[in-house]
Amino acid sequence: MTSIRLWRPVVCALAAAALLVPQAAAAQDPTPVAPAPAPALAPGPAAATPDRPSYDVRLRSDADGSHWKGRQTVSFRNSARTPLRFVDVRLWGNGHADDGCGSPGKPSPVTVSAVRGGTPHPLTVRCTALRIDLPKPLPYKARTTVSFDVSIAVPDRVHRFGRDGAHNFLGNALPLLSVQDAKGRHLDPDVGFGESYYTLAGDFRVALDHPSALQVPATGTTVRRAGAPGRTVSTSAAHGVRDFAWAAGPFRTKTVTSPGGVRLNAYWTATTPAEGVAYTLKEGASAVDEFGERFGRYPYGEIDLVMSDALHGGMEFPGLVHLETGKISAVEHEIAHQWWYGIVGNDQFAEPWLDEGFATYATWLRWGGDDGYCEGGPSWPDDTSALTRSMGYYADGRSSQFQRVVYQEGACALSALESILGSQEMAAMLKKYVRDHWLGVSTTAGFKRAAQASTTKDLTPFWEKYRIH
Repeated sequence: MTSIRLWRPVVCALAAAALLVPQAAAAQDPTPVAPAPAPALAPGPAAATPDRPSYDVRLRSDADGSHWKGRQTVSFRNSARTPLRFVDVRLWGNGHADDGCGSPGKPSPVTVSAVRGGTPHPLTVRCTALRIDLPKPLPYKARTTVSFDVSIAVPDRVHRFGRDGAHNFLGNALPLLSVQDAKGRHLDPDVGFGESYYTLAGDFRVALDHPSALQVPATGTTVRRAGAPGRTVSTSAAHGVRDFAWAAGPFRTKTVTSPGGVRLNAYWTATTPAEGVAYTLKEGASAVDEFGERFGRYPYGEIDLVMSDALHGGMEFPGLVHLETGKISAVEHEIAHQWWYGIVGNDQFAEPWLDEGFATYATWLRWGGDDGYCEGGPSWPDDTSALTRSMGYYADGRSSQFQRVVYQEGACALSALESILGSQEMAAMLKKYVRDHWLGVSTTAGFKRAAQASTTKDLTPFWEKYRIH
């Protein structure tokens, strides 16, 4: 989910704004987390592996929260019927064009060392991919564990993995397991203008040791205790999430609870306009309840809204979103992503419309329609355009088309499908689709089957018109 400006007064001003990733190092070996029972993945052509990951992370920050070092342990299961011989770990924090493998005197933002539980290979894909060979093939349904030291240096840029003055944003910072499935290894590059990520839902327990003067919002439910003099250890637990993000800095804070019982924790910089903070809390509380009614109750209990007037657009993570906040913000769109990418996952590189198009459509539903933006049917940039093109297609000299097609035409296609099925039927179909893919993985083929099963009308002309292949 790319950071995007999607505000009501400028409904169709889809201005992209990317934000990026981190790095970490040594501490004592943590005690592995016992994985919580995971729901079965939605049916698909082949099982994605390794699945049911459980991450246990312990990191200690420097004085301002811009450097973190510690150890990360991940256990996982082989869900493929063939033995698993290696895993790939993605260091997405190195994906920004300015970082990669670093340079003399300027190392990559994220480094990994002291690997245990396997043999590491040299980094590939611009130092974002680390292959770790397992000591012996892992049988079907068996579990194992790998661990490593990690070091994270927050880049000096305003970005989802970056900073705004004394405020540090650590999105896409933790190394994550990559997926292997029927298509093979997923080692796609970070394209910069959208998300390339594909991860399976798992559990995280992350202990962050930081100066007590810093506010540290994070994915999950957080318990804080006193650490060494002047320091606090904030331990966050999150179950059934695809990623873990946090921030650190002298944020101002406020907490509200939505009428539906979801806790919204707001964090903002001193220069963030007060009216923007108020708007974000009001609309965020309303949106999380409304989307819960439409798609299934928000499962995490709380969500952190991290705001700055210097960020570009917004960026979603499970249980935490970054928001560029002026007088208003893109809070509804980013909260919609809690369902469309978070709860219902997808391969964001291969099929970006399944999160961005659906989140935009959800936002339009909340606004009461598309304000006529979809009148006249789809408008394609050229003959090769299709709603189901991958990020690789747009990275090949077509990045300017990405917002228009994936966000706009994706949402318009869903609005058109609603017109064909009927509003109540569309709502029922989507709610069932979310339930059937809860914490699983959505595909275009699976969505087409679900939509066709909900009606006696032949949807073939619709798929062809909107180039949903």
